[in-house]
Amino acid sequence: METVRVFLLDDHEIVRRGIREVLADAGGIEVVGEASTCAEAVCLVPRLRPDVAVLDARLEDGSGIDVCRDIRAACPEVGCLILTSFDDDDALFASIMAGAAGYLLKQIRGTDLVGAVRTVAAGRSLLDPAVTDRVLRRLREGSGADRARSALGGREQEILLLIAEGLTNRQIAGRVQLSEKTVKNYVSSILDKLGLTSRTQAAVYVTRHHS
Repeated sequence: METVRVFLLDDHEIVRRGIREVLADAGGIEVVGEASTCAEAVCLVPRLRPDVAVLDARLEDGSGIDVCRDIRAACPEVGCLILTSFDDDDALFASIMAGAAGYLLKQIRGTDLVGAVRTVAAGRSLLDPAVTDRVLRRLREGSGADRARSALGGREQEILLLIAEGLTNRQIAGRVQLSEKTVKNYVSSILDKLGLTSRTQAAVYVTRHHS
């Protein structure tokens, strides 16, 4: 059996070390790369081509869910596992929409994490049975607006709300501590995902659909 190659994204070094040790002790799994920021992960994963990327859902510079979306677009053969401390329906739904193969809470036992990594490496999808019903129900019952909004990453949703407040890109950049160019890219992505053409439409969208 070939060794499973894994990439880790988490902004806490101690968490990465713990995961690395759990996977190493299991045998047949090798951590081939790590990152503490979304920017690093998006740069490294296409170069390293791991079998599985284990991604923290919430980081200082963005979301592992957004990274998952980028990885799946550039390297669809890489399976992504979202690992989080928060049992969040919106994040779970967004993870699935981004192409994640699994969404796991950090309280997971080491043996279960190892099993999840191997399952995803084998090309199979993995969902916690406790949340599967919620997701399927939301997929069946959710409106088109709900689905569109859930496709946005955490940072994108934050910026969408700031657009609705009437802030300019420069003002948003100061608020979220990103460059103005990065904010402009986020705004373009938000409008594209929501099928909108202007900031005014985005503001109206929030008024109608945000709760």
